Amino acid sequence: MTLTLPWQAFALVVGHFALDYPLQGDTTAREKNPNSTTPLQAAVPWWYWMTAHALMHAAAVAAITGSGVFAAIEFVVHFALDYAKCQGWISIHTDQACHLLTKGVFLWASV
Repeated sequence: MTLTLPWQAFALVVGHFALDYPLQGDTTAREKNPNSTTPLQAAVPWWYWMTAHALMHAAAVAAITGSGVFAAIEFVVHFALDYAKCQGWISIHTDQACHLLTKGVFLWASV
């Protein structure tokens, strides 16, 4: 089923916030941070957690838009933004604004 543009926009925003907050979980939020010093970090490197998190976002974008290209872009951008946020280079507000801007670019590009 193909979603109309307004429904795609709604689904992309809901999918993003669902995956970034309730579905991310405390463990992923903590362990995807390269600066984490928990015992779990010794067994499972941060980039495994970050990769899994970014891949889930990419899968949601692929499912909603039907685009593998958008999914690949989402993976790279989401990984980079969350890494920058974990390093303190950008704030959570900038991180979230850029995530939503990325979704807007996907919508614009699909018109």
